[in-house]
Amino acid sequence: MTLADPGALRVYVVTSSAFAGRTHRDIALAAIRGGATAIQLRAPELDEGALRPLAAELSAICRRAGVLLLVNDRPDVAAAAGADGAHVGQTDDPAGARAVLGPGPVLGMSVASVEEARRARSLGADYLGVTVWPTRTKPEATAAGLEAVRAVAAATALPVVGIGGIDAGNAGAVLGAGAAGVAVLSAVAAAADPVVATRRLVAAVRDAGEVRGAAR
Repeated sequence: MTLADPGALRVYVVTSSAFAGRTHRDIALAAIRGGATAIQLRAPELDEGALRPLAAELSAICRRAGVLLLVNDRPDVAAAAGADGAHVGQTDDPAGARAVLGPGPVLGMSVASVEEARRARSLGADYLGVTVWPTRTKPEATAAGLEAVRAVAAATALPVVGIGGIDAGNAGAVLGAGAAGVAVLSAVAAAADPVVATRRLVAAVRDAGEVRGAAR
C-alpha cells in the first residue's frame, strides 16, 4: 500500500502493550476490526528477535485487511518484515531512514515546526506527524498545539497526522486545523473495548469530514 490515497492516514492507531494486559497484536486486530486505516507498531520494549516476527505477522494481517502498517523507529525492521513503511522521530536518524527503506515504502517523520517539516520533505518523508496536546504515553514529545498543525499543513503539500491527547471528542478539531488524519494510542489501547473505541473514532472522523464538506 502507498500514500497515493491520503485517506490511508485518516484513522491511525498506534499499538502498545502497556494497557490492560493486551498485546500489540491484540490492539492491532481490534483497531482493524473497528475500521482503522493505518496501524503503527510501536514496541520499544521488544528486542529485535521478538520485534521482527511480530512485524512480519502484522504486515501480513494488515495487507489482507487493506490497512497500512508502519513500524515505529525501525526502518530496518520495517523493510525486513515487508511492512508498508516506518515512522521516525527527530532523534531516530531521519536522514538515513529513506536509504534504509528504499524508494518505495512509506516514510513518516515527526515534526514540531515548519522548518522541521520542510527538512523532512527534503529527506524523503511521505507524511508528517505533529504532536498536538501533551500525552502521558510519550511525555518527551513537544506538544505543538493546533496552531502548529495549521502552520505545518499550510507550509507543505505532505499530509499531516495529528497525535497526542486525541480521542473521538477532539479529533474533529485536529482535522479542522488541516490534518489529513489523527493518530491515537491510549484512546484505543487503554479503552474498555478497543474495537468500540476505534469505531467511535472512525465515526468522529467521518462526521468531521462531512461538516467540512458541507461548509465548502
